[in-house]
Order: sequence, then structure tokens, then C-alpha cells
Amino acid sequence: MSNPADSTIGRSTPVTTAAHFQRPTAMPIHKYGRYEQVDIADRTWPNQRITKAPRWLSTDLRDGNQALIDPMSPVRKREMFDLLVRMGYKEIEVGFPSSGATDFDFVRSIIEDGAIPDDVTISVLTQAREELIERTVASLKGAHRATVHLYNATAPVWREVVFRGSREQVKQIAVDGTRLVMEYAEKLLDARTTFGYQYSPEIFTDTELDFALDVCEGVMDVWQPEAGREIILNLPATVERSTPSTHADRFEWMSRNLSRREFVCLSVHPHNDRGTAVAAAELALMAGADRIEGCLFGQGERTGNVDLVTLGMNLFSQGVDPQIDFSDIDEIRRTAEYCNQMEVHPRHPYAGDLVYTAFSGSHQDAIKKGFESMETRAEAAGKTVDDIEWAVPYLPIDPKDVGRSYEAVIRVNSQSGKGGIAYVLKNDHKLDLPRRMQIEFSKLIQAKTDAEGGEVTPKDIWGVFQDEYLPNPDNPWGRIQVRAGQTTTDKDGVDTLTVEATVDGTDTVLTGSGNGPISAFFDALHSVGIDVRLLDYTEHTMSEGASAQAASYIECAIEDKVLWGIGIDANTTRASLKAVVSAVNRAGRSAG
Repeated sequence: MSNPADSTIGRSTPVTTAAHFQRPTAMPIHKYGRYEQVDIADRTWPNQRITKAPRWLSTDLRDGNQALIDPMSPVRKREMFDLLVRMGYKEIEVGFPSSGATDFDFVRSIIEDGAIPDDVTISVLTQAREELIERTVASLKGAHRATVHLYNATAPVWREVVFRGSREQVKQIAVDGTRLVMEYAEKLLDARTTFGYQYSPEIFTDTELDFALDVCEGVMDVWQPEAGREIILNLPATVERSTPSTHADRFEWMSRNLSRREFVCLSVHPHNDRGTAVAAAELALMAGADRIEGCLFGQGERTGNVDLVTLGMNLFSQGVDPQIDFSDIDEIRRTAEYCNQMEVHPRHPYAGDLVYTAFSGSHQDAIKKGFESMETRAEAAGKTVDDIEWAVPYLPIDPKDVGRSYEAVIRVNSQSGKGGIAYVLKNDHKLDLPRRMQIEFSKLIQAKTDAEGGEVTPKDIWGVFQDEYLPNPDNPWGRIQVRAGQTTTDKDGVDTLTVEATVDGTDTVLTGSGNGPISAFFDALHSVGIDVRLLDYTEHTMSEGASAQAASYIECAIEDKVLWGIGIDANTTRASLKAVVSAVNRAGRSAG
């Protein structure tokens, strides 16, 4: 009889066969070298915590703008500038005025229009060539507070391939450029302007540390920083090349070795080539940086600059005031999307359409219980929910702190074979709802399932949708019913719209004008006391052919509500007007 101790039955055997391990690829890894580590045996940054906001600089109007397929028009630039001011940014890089008339004229316009608050410093970028420096400084005449930002590349590849110069020659470019900035500031600016200076050894992440330090010291020898005369030394990760920890080591090394450190504002400018720009910026702060340059939502060259929204909200989520107002994050996102003509990803931290949305049933349950627990704890403490520490599973912040709400997105039961709500509407009814409208509608389905229980069928979904968004001729509801309309356009391109309608039970004729039928209709509605503002608009055809119907979707701010409306018609203009009526009538229904 065999010994039971010799048996392997019921024992777990470690799997060690080669089939279960990753295997080498044929990718050409020999082409790439490793980044240089920094020898700091007594590094201190890992033990630090970020307990206050850094100085922020937005470079949306310069670094962000130069990376756009369609650079901002003057109108879009002004919209972005005004947004940044409203949010609370006190340092804003507004352009590269020596690059052409567009940037130069924009800088002049915000100065001459008095658009720059007294506590906001504008910054302008220049290369280290005399004619460019002169043009750059000239753009700042009359500014209250202004900084010239000079840069030159210092990394070995740029020295050897681009400039074909020695270390000393590249350093001299920075030194001579600094001297020229000072000379032209003295010559062209007067006592109205509080003038500052910033220098960047571009490609800092690939520059030898001893050389980066030598160039910065040479620049400071010319500028002579002292009390009341700081210098901003910006150390850019123009191309992100290392781990965030190595980036932090480089900042700690520079912070320790710079002379006159108390008069230096050490600035970090990460790009996101490795996908770790936010971490690199945060660790650089822990390592001694004073200031962060970046763009809203990570706009910028290639993979983008560091995202100022994520950085600021990360502080907020840890109980640190970012000193930037993100309380209406949807308005910030909409403005940035308009100015950049690029969408913010639906999964973008803190701001994306889906980041406060739970699809998983177990997540929905945990979040629901978290909200209930918050209410119980607040009641026991004799406080409001807003006065106790936030603790809800899967939600790192309270969505309403940024003007959002938590959404539990309900799917059609998978056994029905129809997929989700959006699938049913698109597949069965040819309606391709915008994502935010999908989220809005899902709440109505949620209410139905909460009230009635059971499975939500495709027929149920369509019935709820029709009742909520589409007028029923047999049972009209809402403040407005539109019967007929006519649009005319004058020689200046202004549209005038006349609409026969019933408003609050009274037949009337509405008239308005604007830069399109929708704008004219809003103007007409204002004349009868209905305050409507357009937030988003999209449309699509529902089939092919000359007789195809069009579906228009409009997101409107109606007094204190944000609601979607839909219109369906063979004529796209009529469809858009019906969509506005749908949203306005829904606002009246929810008010009642």
C-alpha cells in the first residue's frame, strides 16, 4: 500500500512551465537607451506631502493653441482668456507675439481693452534672437503686470544636431538673450508695467544636470535676482523621458544646488509622452518646485501638456484648496471644447461625461448604500451631508461639488437580447442620442424601474422616451406649441424668424432675430419671458434618400435647469426648433 504522504492528490503545484511566462518580442529595443538616474542618497521628496496649492500658469493660449489643428481665432482666444480669469488663474501665457500678427494683435487687444485684471500677470514667449525679443517686449506696452519667457534648447542632441554648438556657445545664447530682454524692457516699457523674467532650458529632462545648472546660473548672473526681483526658472519635460520619481530627483537636485534659491521661483512644465505628467508634476512639487505650467484637460503638443484640471482637482480631493474654481466643471469643459474644437474624453478624470456614472450593478448598490450612510451619519451628528467627511464607494469626490450629479445607468436586461438603452433607441428607432442625453434619459428609466420593478423592455423604453421628449398631437402638453414659421435673412446675414405658436394657452406670433434660426428662436422666446441658452447641438439623418427625416438634439440652459430636447422633421430647421420646444416644455413640466 502506498504511503499517503507520497500522494500529490489535493496538493497545489506551482506552475513553472515556460508557456505561462511573457516571452521576448521582435520589437527593436536596441534602438533606445535608458534614462539617467540621479544619485541622491538622502533624497527627501518621498517623505513630503502637498499641503497647499502651487502657483499655476495656464499655457492654453500658447502651448495649447500651437498644437491645435485649427488654431484659435481671436474670438475663441478671448473666450479662453476670460474663462481662465474667471477660474482664478493669476499667471497666463497669452501667446508667442513674435510668431506673427495673430498672436501680437491678441496680446495688444487684451491690454488695450482693459481685459486683464490688475492681479493677473500675462506672459509671452520668445526665442533668443534680438529681432524676436524686441517684437515680444513691444507687445507688452501698457500692460500692468507682464513676464517675458525666453527659452533655448540645452540637451545634447539639440546642441550637436540642431545648433552644432558647444556647451559654452549654447549657454551664451541664454545669457545674451537675457541681456537683450532687459535692454528692450528698459527701452520700450514704462513705469506702468511691473516686469518679470522667466528662463527655460528647453529639453531639461535630457540635459545634463550640471550643464542645466550652469546655464541657469549664467542667466541669473545677468538678471541679478534679489528680494522683490524674482526670476522664474522653468525646467520643462519638453519630452517626457523618465519615471516621475527620476523627474522628482532632478528637481530636488536643482533646488538644492541653485544659488540665490530664495529668489527663484522653480517651475515645472511636464508633457505627457509617457502618460505620467500629472504624477511627475506632483512629485516635482514634493521635491521643491513652486509653480506648475500646463493646460486645461491636458491640451498640447503630441500627448499634451500636464492637465491643470486633474492636478487642481487632485488637491481638492485631498482637502487642499487648489485656489482655482472648478465648481462648474461642465461649463469649463464646454468652453474648452469650443475654443480648442476638440472633445474632452468621456473618461477624463473629474470632467468626462461618464466619470460620475456607474454601469455595474454592484457599483450602483455600493454607491447607493454610501449615500444612505452619509445621510445617517450626518443626521446622527446633527449636521448636513456637506459638513461631514465624504465617504462614498467608487466616488472620490461629491459630484455636486463640481456641478455634476451621480448617475446610475440602467441597462436593458441582457436576457432580452437587445443590449442597452442607447442600443434600443438607435437600432429600433434610428435615434443616436448624444452621450449626455443618454445619461439624462437613463435617469427616467431608473425612476420607472424603481417604481415598478421588473425588466425594462424595448417597448417600455420607447414609451417613456416619447412621453418625455416628443409631443403627442392627441394629448399636447407644455407651455408652447408651434404651428408654422418663416425665416428671412438680410444682407448682413441676420436671420429674422416669425413663428405662429400657442404660449401658455394663448395664440400668438413670436418674432426674433439672430445669427441663425435657433438664435432667432431664442430671441423670440426671450420676448415672452422664457430664458433659454444653447449649450450643445447635434443632428443626424435617420435614413437615406430625399424624404429622410432629421433628428436634432439640443441641450439648453433654461433658467436654473439644464435639459435636452429632440425634434424630428424632414426639414432640419424645423427639427431644431422642435428640439428647442421639447426642452422648454420639459422645463415647464419639471417645474410643475
